[in-house]
Amino acid sequence: MRRQAAVPAVVTLLSLGLAGCSQSGNPTSGSTPTSDRGSPTDVAAVAPAVASDYSNAVFTANSARITNPWMGFTVGRYWEMRGTAIDGKHTIQRRVVATVTDLTKVIDGVRTAVLYEEDFDDGELVEAEISFYAQDTAGNVWHMGEYPQEFENGKFSKAPTWIAGLAGAKAGVMMRNQPRPATPAYAEGYAPAPLNWDDHAKVLRTGERVCVKTGCYRHVTEIAEFEPRIPKAFQNKFYAPGVGNIKVGWSGVNEDDHETLRLVLLRQLSDAQQARMRQQALALQASAYRHSPDVYGRTQPAR
Repeated sequence: MRRQAAVPAVVTLLSLGLAGCSQSGNPTSGSTPTSDRGSPTDVAAVAPAVASDYSNAVFTANSARITNPWMGFTVGRYWEMRGTAIDGKHTIQRRVVATVTDLTKVIDGVRTAVLYEEDFDDGELVEAEISFYAQDTAGNVWHMGEYPQEFENGKFSKAPTWIAGLAGAKAGVMMRNQPRPATPAYAEGYAPAPLNWDDHAKVLRTGERVCVKTGCYRHVTEIAEFEPRIPKAFQNKFYAPGVGNIKVGWSGVNEDDHETLRLVLLRQLSDAQQARMRQQALALQASAYRHSPDVYGRTQPAR
């Protein structure tokens, strides 16, 4: 199962999805999720999107403008998650930071938004990644690919890249426009061997209440991610409307990492900070052209 990728937030914190929430500080009450009747997405049901629905025809020229309330992007939004994971018999301290850049990239004829992310284990950078997302005309967010550059002891290790439309890889649904329980699981993307990227997701619950350091959130949706070839191993992610992913947990007897993360910081970067993050993302892209000539090297550069 792939490492946790933080989910970005929209430019404002929608009052509809928050209860006593601020961008920093302590939650207003305990951290145990509780159910709340009603949800911002309790509207007329539509057929939920699945990977087979992917087609260039479901996107417009504005596909890089993502407004899905569960996973919205705004340029310069930065968030940080902290927690722990298990590495063998050792507990490691995890830190994930991410920024929505002002870059866009055309993948398989679709213009995508570019997310830049860094993962740290015990303070050491273990992965830097650029990933790509687009929103269709119905409001579903699609995962179009990623370039993750992994490090061991501070040195480049590998870059398991997949890009929709290349080398057998396919786009998947990252967030439905109306996530609802009791709907079928769906693919978040696919890449064949030797990469074998095959993450799936299933909506477990809606209407939960979850508290983290940045505040307490209502109408939270819980989604379990898993790989079909690894049964009984799940990464559970909690999404607050207007904010995105606020918490990560785990379940299943075969889940070995036991990763837990909570949102600790959410802010808007200054123009100067945004410019620095843009340069970091472009530097990683330059590395992608060197390390992944057969996949990333066949794409247009993000600009």
